[in-house]
Amino acid sequence: MTGFTELTGKAAPLDQANIDTDQIIPKQFLTGVTRAGYGVHLFHDWRYLDLHEQELNPEFELNKPEHQGAKILLSRENFGCGSSREHAPWALADFGFACVIATSFADIFYGNCINNQFLPIALPSKQMDELFAHVANDPDISFHVDLKNQTLNVGNSTYKFDIAEHHKQNMLKGLDAIGQTLEFDSSISAFEEKRLAWL
Repeated sequence: MTGFTELTGKAAPLDQANIDTDQIIPKQFLTGVTRAGYGVHLFHDWRYLDLHEQELNPEFELNKPEHQGAKILLSRENFGCGSSREHAPWALADFGFACVIATSFADIFYGNCINNQFLPIALPSKQMDELFAHVANDPDISFHVDLKNQTLNVGNSTYKFDIAEHHKQNMLKGLDAIGQTLEFDSSISAFEEKRLAWL
């Protein structure tokens, strides 16, 4: 997997708390085991006015012209709550997002993001208010995420964010669970080659 180091792009606002995984990607679309093809169904119940996904809802933020091409999603408390489904970060990534910034995340969703090289950033509510205000004032304002230094730059403002060191290193190196295991490949091989006296 490709590592995550830096990201520059504009952000789309979704100013709502408790967005669950069934809103992110409804269960009827969880039909595959690969990561492609889910973006069209992202936020299905909000993005479309019909069940067949032919008519976009012009009032939904992600459908508005000024937010097209956004790489970062802004949200509020408890983003990704509800049932565990790895398809949620897959759908966000397939749509074009690479990072979501919110006040807080559901634990399992957060872990699924890290495992799929999709960066979840948690910031205090006051700072989230500032980010939403930045986008409201200028939808094209540039956000710059620097994972190595754990900083977010927006206009003249800089925000620091926390991330566990092992999560940070895995994302920088592009390691999923299998990749993390393979980091110890030589040690595993050396152990397997040992002739243990009690065997």
